[in-house]
Amino acid sequence: MAGQLGKMVAKAQAMPAMLRKSALTFGFNSTVKFAGTADIEIISATPTEVHARLDNRPKVQNHIGGIHACGMALLGESATGLVFGVNVPDTHVPLIKSMKIDYKRRAQGNLTAVATLTEEQVKQIRTADRGEVLVNVAVTDESGAAPIACEMIWAWVPKVRTPKPDAGAAAAGAGGASKAEEKKPAA
Repeated sequence: MAGQLGKMVAKAQAMPAMLRKSALTFGFNSTVKFAGTADIEIISATPTEVHARLDNRPKVQNHIGGIHACGMALLGESATGLVFGVNVPDTHVPLIKSMKIDYKRRAQGNLTAVATLTEEQVKQIRTADRGEVLVNVAVTDESGAAPIACEMIWAWVPKVRTPKPDAGAAAAGAGGASKAEEKKPAA
């Protein structure tokens, strides 16, 4: 597994089964602080699938006693971000590019999210210098229904930007004056 999140998941997977869920949850919520404020629970994580959970507790409830719309979005973003981030190399930065949430119905009870990547997507993330993928996620409530439909597009870019050639330097190399020379007052 690649990157910081991948190393965290690999360490958790090496632990005894009874400790894995706690280690995954602690590791994720320590890395992604905002997810920790809502107490997102990571049930399981592999390079191709993440199961996450958000319990309906007072601190994440809306005015009608269900999980707040922002909490639902956070659960979907967390699950997709983890399955994606596990595969991003340390030399790159994972970024959410777009997040579309359609609220379909009132959530009943606790929520579970299952985010998945295909083997082809994993290969692309690990080998391409930059790119983007649509990460599939299903969010369901205790009744088994999907209160939201999510579309999460994640991107990765190198941590170190490749400098673009300076147009002035290119012109100077071709016999033209550089920008610095153009600004010097004539003597």
